[in-house]
Amino acid sequence: MSEIKKLEILGVPVDMVNMAQAAERLEELMRSEGCSLIVTPNSEIVVNAGQDSELMEIIRSADLVIPDGIGLVYASKLLGSPLKERVTGIDFLSWALDFLEREGKSIYLLGSRPGSESVPGVAEMAAIKMKEAFPGLKIAGTHHGYFSKDEEQEIVDDINECGADFLCVALGSPKQEKFMARHRKGLKVKAAIGVGGSLDVWAGEVKRAPEFYRKHGLEWLYRLVQQPSRYKRMAALPRFMIRVLLSK
Repeated sequence: MSEIKKLEILGVPVDMVNMAQAAERLEELMRSEGCSLIVTPNSEIVVNAGQDSELMEIIRSADLVIPDGIGLVYASKLLGSPLKERVTGIDFLSWALDFLEREGKSIYLLGSRPGSESVPGVAEMAAIKMKEAFPGLKIAGTHHGYFSKDEEQEIVDDINECGADFLCVALGSPKQEKFMARHRKGLKVKAAIGVGGSLDVWAGEVKRAPEFYRKHGLEWLYRLVQQPSRYKRMAALPRFMIRVLLSK
């Protein structure tokens, strides 16, 4: 694959890839040595990176930075270097699952709420749904996202011992990015990706926006209607666009 061009948006380098190119890059990373990091920034994460030097450094050192948020697409047009398309984390994850199934590789799911005696945890439910969609997919293991820093090494050991090839981390940003970066050298997986709330969608805990909203870049509006408590987070989008305009 030829070298991927990058676009800096408020100091955050974003790979100018479409889904096919992002998928090709993942295949390369899965053949590489060490643990590659894949991050999926949206406008909120870009704004936060400007205030969090650790998060910024993690994104800058990542092996694949997918343009997840529609705000990044709008910003790229304002900056005169339009991104090829929005590559959502959840759509990329679906492609990754198909790839892992075809290649006989395994995945470990980490994040979201734990289960109880009567109700499976989100990661467990997501694993069940993934197996239904991709019957040949190997689930190496799962673990909820409610753990302390003191428990992290035990989780990393579990990921390594079960022989997972690919790690899916759904802890929310910036916790998921910092977890992956902190344990990058100790993880034996070929690649790790931060996917935010994607496991909740897979598990059926949260409904994804209908195609109309996704097609027109209005998923944020659908989520706001479904979860009004997200209004503070949604405020990051106009702040982001104003900063992009001022940066020109």
